[in-house]
Amino acid sequence: MRGNRQTIETSRLQETSIHDNEEIILEVTNLKTYFKLDEGMLKAVDGVDLQLKKGKTLGIVGESGSGKSVTTKAILQIVETPGQVEGEIKFRRRKNGEIVDIGKLHPKGKEVRDIRGGEISMIFQEPMKAFSPIHTVGNQLIEAILLHGTNDEKEARKIAIDTLRKVGMSNPEQRIDQYPHELSGGMRQRAMIAMALCCHPSILIADEPTTALDVTVQAQVLDLINQLKENSGSAVIFITHDLGVIAEMADDVAVMYLGKVVEYTDVDTLFFGARHPYTQGLLQSIPSIALKNQRLESIEGTVPTPINLPKGCGFYSRCKKAMDGRCNVDDIPLVKVKEGHYVRCILAE
Repeated sequence: MRGNRQTIETSRLQETSIHDNEEIILEVTNLKTYFKLDEGMLKAVDGVDLQLKKGKTLGIVGESGSGKSVTTKAILQIVETPGQVEGEIKFRRRKNGEIVDIGKLHPKGKEVRDIRGGEISMIFQEPMKAFSPIHTVGNQLIEAILLHGTNDEKEARKIAIDTLRKVGMSNPEQRIDQYPHELSGGMRQRAMIAMALCCHPSILIADEPTTALDVTVQAQVLDLINQLKENSGSAVIFITHDLGVIAEMADDVAVMYLGKVVEYTDVDTLFFGARHPYTQGLLQSIPSIALKNQRLESIEGTVPTPINLPKGCGFYSRCKKAMDGRCNVDDIPLVKVKEGHYVRCILAE
């Protein structure tokens, strides 16, 4: 049975690969990102498979330390030293439909720099750290437009102002000449979104774009991303801790834990038919008015540091359904439980 499961896992994305389906614009296969430290090998991302289709949103959810942000950084080839990236990252380019393996490109080479920012853009979690503090917002937007769009500085400035207006920035003609520290948190986030969208990317990666914003601004930012996706046909990878946001934004969902995808399915199946104990725990911890005076369910413990981990399920030490001698013997493969639904758990069968 174990060999059977392994066969299913390795052939999962081959059933409808990027070569067979023009709707698929990004296919990640067996992505690994390791950091060689004095304490040992830290496996931040350990064999992740993902697919993204045109005009769709893939939600990536999981606790802090599960490898969500590192996965997207590996896709863009911006993992910090001493990180080592392995695996296939096949991307269908917008210009000619050519399929390139980003994982084989040099991180500082011309081709990957054309893709990064031009065809795949990222909204970073903290705009204050992502923006240069010594350059105006306009300087940074215009630089991106000159790199990936027009060579005319006046036209680039006009595009930058128009993009700021589209993302709901008040008085963009004035804001474009301000420094990041002169803007409020909501304005900086809008400027960050404008930076990501100014070159009309095929893929927008949003790394917890509403974390530091108040509730009303969060709703505006989410609506904005949805509107821009519908208008431009871009695909979105949306990283968040909030399952409520996933329900609103995502078409498909990858639940990550300890550098692996533990459940992968469409958003409706996730909320009404989750199979993995970790996903079930996340869903049970969502506040509800139906609970009244009952205590919220919680997942005890924290995500362990992924260094020198023992064999078996990574969730074993925190799982209420764990079985000694079965869950902690061999690494658990990702198995297909039904069409479009994959789970990394022996109980899924």
